[in-house]
Amino acid sequence: MADESIAIVWNPSKTSRDVLEKGLEAAGGADASWYETTPEDAGQRPASEALAAGAQVVVAAGGDGTVRAVAERLAGTSAELGIVPLGTGNLLARNLGVPLTGPKAAFARILAAESREIDLGWIEGTGIERQAFAVMAGFGIDAHMIVETDETLKSRVGWLAYVESLGRAVTASETLALQVSVDGSAVEEVAGHTLLVGNCGMLQGGITLMPDADPSDGELDLLLLSAEGVAGWLDTFRSFVWDNGIRRLVGASETAVSADTTTHARARSITVELPEPRVLEIDGEDLGEVTRFAIEVQPGAVRVR
Repeated sequence: MADESIAIVWNPSKTSRDVLEKGLEAAGGADASWYETTPEDAGQRPASEALAAGAQVVVAAGGDGTVRAVAERLAGTSAELGIVPLGTGNLLARNLGVPLTGPKAAFARILAAESREIDLGWIEGTGIERQAFAVMAGFGIDAHMIVETDETLKSRVGWLAYVESLGRAVTASETLALQVSVDGSAVEEVAGHTLLVGNCGMLQGGITLMPDADPSDGELDLLLLSAEGVAGWLDTFRSFVWDNGIRRLVGASETAVSADTTTHARARSITVELPEPRVLEIDGEDLGEVTRFAIEVQPGAVRVR
């Protein structure tokens, strides 16, 4: 590690450079160049500058938005991604087992120089330029939870703020007739109010929406929800907690089980058309409303420390 060129892309709204420097020194220390993000640029430009300067390891120190932006820029390059998780969700870090206890532990993992190859998903849609995501993309309950979450509460209680917004999200969602094509197949009409496309399957609090999701398998996992009314949501929760939770733990099922209101599938690409606009989100970021979007996987897009 001593001979490697390390760059740190850090979000000043999440921490100070001084805190990060102390964490790096406590983890064993290394020479590093520093690149600051801005409200207008979550990390793509700083990561580009780091690559141009010859960085072999680019560390994203910030929330999911910073990690996503840096990963997007590193896709297809030989540089490796390090993560110092400083956000509310820290979703990629959680799914990869990156320490969440502070900069020292995260830097120690990076300096250990062990890495794994992971996929990225790429999405584009009406009014949305092509961009990457590392965890999941979609619309419906998940997107509404992001949009409807109170920012003040989020800053006070972290991911628990999403629970407060769930009731409003459920009320705001209604079942739609979706036109879907998977892996270039003929278009089919399906009914649902939420569609998630995941590279990883676990959310905050250990909630696993897509138990088969593996960020290194060259595929994306799909979850379609179509619950309506109390009975429908009870069926959905039974599917999450029992069919794909407890029963899976005791070996009753090796793959995700679909139910009347939850459909699990896998794909390398998917195209979706909606009858009316819905908010689209990627890795916790609201991209605005779309009526059509397409997603494809880039296998082994980036190596992560």
